Amino acid sequence: MSGTPYRPTIGLTTQTLHSIDGIPPALPESWVMNQRYFLATTMVGGVPWMIPLFDDDLPTLRQIYERLDGLLIPGGVDVDPRQYGEAILPECGNLDPSRDRVELQLVKWAIEDGKPVFGLCRGLQIINVVLGGTLWQDLAVQRPELAKHDYFPTAGYARQHLAHPVTLEPTSKLATLLDGPQTVMVNSMHHQGIKSLGEGLIATATAPDGLVEAIELPGEPFIIGVQWHPEVFEMTDPHTRHLFGGFIAAATRFAERARSASTLVGSAQEH
Repeated sequence: MSGTPYRPTIGLTTQTLHSIDGIPPALPESWVMNQRYFLATTMVGGVPWMIPLFDDDLPTLRQIYERLDGLLIPGGVDVDPRQYGEAILPECGNLDPSRDRVELQLVKWAIEDGKPVFGLCRGLQIINVVLGGTLWQDLAVQRPELAKHDYFPTAGYARQHLAHPVTLEPTSKLATLLDGPQTVMVNSMHHQGIKSLGEGLIATATAPDGLVEAIELPGEPFIIGVQWHPEVFEMTDPHTRHLFGGFIAAATRFAERARSASTLVGSAQEH
């Protein structure tokens, strides 16, 4: 419709139903994702697109990717340690190999193309692994000196429980987008975390115990990951709204550049 602002298409990855604790094996195979991520994307002007786990059909996955203006990588089960060169420890939780392969491929393509990526919790870890970083498989066992980070709803905590503060790097995109104090309170639903940073990444938020809680890739339009779950607060916290809004704005700019490039190519072919 003429005059209607462009709304960028945001791809949200899914997970295999049976990778989730407590799912009966008799249920049919399905790809699922918490609707909160889709609602948070829609509320700031994005058009969410649910990405199937076509890890064995890269041509189709690539065609889906080409139609997207940005990627949002949600939370979920643990990343397979073999993806960053480590053996699986007993404390590592459920795995979803198909999801790993799809997300790692999509984020790799996006970084190569400068397409915006927003990683939430597991999504931060995926960005880190794509760029050669590693993870602690279980913080309580491998880093027992750290504070508690695993405030899971399955353990009786509310998803919006503000577990601990993080200190923002004041010159980062993240701090600019949150547009608030240098220290913010966050919810915390993870038992894994960043061990070593991927190539080119910088830490943009840290917990009081020193654990990296946010990362970004400098020089990119929007490659940001946070270890917490801001989608829970998107409706109530204006600073979080700015963070999601910054992602959508970056995706809109990416789409505009892509359309301009396509127009130039078409014009050149006509002549």
